[in-house]
Amino acid sequence: MARKKTTVYIEESLLRAAKIAAARSGKREYEIFEEALSRHLGFTRAVENIWTGISPEDAPTEEEAARIAAEELAAERVERRRKAG
Repeated sequence: MARKKTTVYIEESLLRAAKIAAARSGKREYEIFEEALSRHLGFTRAVENIWTGISPEDAPTEEEAARIAAEELAAERVERRRKAG
């Protein structure tokens, strides 16, 4: 997937923590931010749900996978709203 450069404002303590996590894990800072944001938005769990127990020959097409991910994300958002409200 293509990446796009952006500027964000973040608390210094969070930035420092991300830099430390990157250094400890051998990853780049942007990878730490991508992983955290993906996890926060529910993408990680959606992808894990799609691929758990699926053999390569039974794997969904890109369109099917995108549809499943969108459905999972929508369900996660509904659940978060329910818990918050």
